[in-house]
Amino acid sequence: MNGAQALLKTLADAGIEVCFTNPGTSEMHFVAALDSEPRMRAVLALFEGVATGAADGYARMADKPAATLLHLGCGLGNGLANLHNARKGKVPVVNIVGDHATYHTQYDAQLQSDIETVARNVSPGFVRTAQRTATLGQDAVDAIAAARGLPGQVATLVLPADVSWGEGGQPCPPPAPPTPTAASDEAVQAIAQAIRAGEKTIVLLGGHALREGALRSAARIAAHSGVQLLAEVFPTRMERGAGLPAVERVAYLAELAGVQLAGARHLVLVDAKSPVSFFAYPGKASDLVPTGCTVHTLCSPAQDAAASLDKLAAALGASATQPPLALAQRPGRPRGPLTAPKVCKAVGHLLPENAILIDEAITSGLMLGVMTAGCPRHDLITLTGGAIGQGLPNAVGAAIACPNRPVIALIGDGTAMYTLQALWSMARENLHVVSVIFNNASYSVLNVELERVGAEKAGPKAKSQLDLKGPVLNFAQLAQGMGVHAVRASTAEDFCQALEYALAHPGPHLIEALVPESLAGAKRKVLPWLLKSLPSLPAPVARALKRKIAP
Repeated sequence: MNGAQALLKTLADAGIEVCFTNPGTSEMHFVAALDSEPRMRAVLALFEGVATGAADGYARMADKPAATLLHLGCGLGNGLANLHNARKGKVPVVNIVGDHATYHTQYDAQLQSDIETVARNVSPGFVRTAQRTATLGQDAVDAIAAARGLPGQVATLVLPADVSWGEGGQPCPPPAPPTPTAASDEAVQAIAQAIRAGEKTIVLLGGHALREGALRSAARIAAHSGVQLLAEVFPTRMERGAGLPAVERVAYLAELAGVQLAGARHLVLVDAKSPVSFFAYPGKASDLVPTGCTVHTLCSPAQDAAASLDKLAAALGASATQPPLALAQRPGRPRGPLTAPKVCKAVGHLLPENAILIDEAITSGLMLGVMTAGCPRHDLITLTGGAIGQGLPNAVGAAIACPNRPVIALIGDGTAMYTLQALWSMARENLHVVSVIFNNASYSVLNVELERVGAEKAGPKAKSQLDLKGPVLNFAQLAQGMGVHAVRASTAEDFCQALEYALAHPGPHLIEALVPESLAGAKRKVLPWLLKSLPSLPAPVARALKRKIAP
């Protein structure tokens, strides 16, 4: 075997069955070796950000890593944003980056770069450059073990061309699976004591705590002891819908998150990070934990969230408590001129059983959560790291991980243009993905942020940087050019008809929803003042306003 063949056998033996690729000259021996390993599916992406985002989406749904194949430091740089999202979501990825032959690096050729330094931004826990063909298999095993441990991470293995083509490759047996432990008895007892004190307690769930088993245990605790449950603002993967406990997510806007957290005396973290503002704002606190609130950690991302919540439920005597569950209910069928809330309503009206819902709709998706809360059970994937361009690639990976489940990706027009090449991969692989693009011809969220940060009054040059009106994009035509069935919709009736058709016919579909901005005109002007006034309003009024703005 050469090194590439041994590497692929090692990956496949460890259960890694998919590699998302965008190769170049240095990776040609790996590409050629793909034919020697029938267990490895190779999926070509036309841009590295699609390959890395697809590997992220695959791992979120398969609960195991995929591999990537990227071309040198420049290719890694192109894929960096979605590896950042994977890192923030604690998603396992085995990130293989080709490099020049070891003896060639001294010449500083045109594509030579410091790959390890670039990789450490997204792969701080494991970066290694393979040095010898004979030990490449062990390098791969170490990368796999790092990626799929808890917390999951991006593990980057740099593969020099001569290590790949060299003879004498030795496949290595797979690493042992991780065995996470539950929360310590001391942590459980301390938190149980804090809950029994009767002060307002919020349990913040993230990561694996948003899967069914952990959700049910958390809901038992809430029903028994009166604590409040919240989910992280951008969950990696959240199981939700009728028959499961309903958990409100922390709001994106810090002012609204402050309303949710107000008055808490204890905040219990379960596989979650203590909440902070997404950005810094003049005169506003970055730490969202209320003054006088004590933060407790039940379990870290390296521990077993479900087992930890089971222990806490037992300590509180809540193990047999029957928690309230989301009732089966759908919104009615929308009618009339199309708006972003009506798109969300249509999705709620038609969402099929066991769907995978990907939300990168930004401002247009504000109503998505409330419109789908009582739908048949589904998984929700969100923008964990905030680097836009995740949703369409995630849909590719999720559809490959779960070929028998429909995938619906709700995407803003600005973010769609970052990784639109994902549509080509959907067509090439014949994936049943329905991509809904909200075309409001604007970077709407940035217009909101312009008001919130207290910038100087925006003139025409500033405003031109935040709109997409010259020219207005035609996503239906762009999708058709990449082999995806696509239509435009400007009425709710047309949108519902298009969604019904797309769900009923296998293969990729795109629906371009022509909608006005959700937050525009007077709403955008008033929003900063409303947000600023929230701390001074009576709590019931503040909560009502929060539900109105972001239910």
